[in-house]
Amino acid sequence: MKNNKINELVKEKNIVIPMYIYKLKSRFNIDTDTFIFLMYLHNSGNRIYFNINNITDEFGCDLPSAMAYITKLEEQHLIAIEVVKNEKNAIEEYISLDFFHNKLSSILIEEMNKSSVEEETIYDLIEISFGRPLSPIDYEIINAWIDGKHGEELIREAVKEAAFNGVSNLRYIDKILYEWSKKGFKTKEDVEKNKKAFREEKSKTEVFDYDWMEDSLD
Repeated sequence: MKNNKINELVKEKNIVIPMYIYKLKSRFNIDTDTFIFLMYLHNSGNRIYFNINNITDEFGCDLPSAMAYITKLEEQHLIAIEVVKNEKNAIEEYISLDFFHNKLSSILIEEMNKSSVEEETIYDLIEISFGRPLSPIDYEIINAWIDGKHGEELIREAVKEAAFNGVSNLRYIDKILYEWSKKGFKTKEDVEKNKKAFREEKSKTEVFDYDWMEDSLD
């Protein structure tokens, strides 16, 4: 009898939790037990026949617990209960995981975009802005900025400022950094505050195009 019980335990299927989903666990706003139940459903397929007795037997929980998990997942819009008629015109219920898979896809895209932004170097940013690969001399100039007194945040803002003004050369960016350094700018916020004050002052008398360099590069 004991051997039969052991054999049954050995044959029970595992709940597989992919690492990439586990790392995103907090994004689903559910407790750990409900998350594990969700993974049990995820392992069972995208559309599961709603037989509560089978679910409680397979997952190893009582009926109230199973219903509580299902209710929480419905409230978080991670699953839906679909009611359909079969070929014999009898009503059947299914648990659909479409909501969960759609949310998971959205989160993954968001995380990938965030990762791409975080991993983008200043060199990448300038290459994208210029629409060409950087030369060895370009790298030397950029490295001098990074090694000097200009912070990375300020360099990124100068690149964006040059792109905004339609200019794609390092001399222009270097001039912007020089002007900002003279003004004592250290951060993006310093730049934005100065631009805002400048715009407010100018808007009192005229419509203008903002250019840090004005005529200094002519």
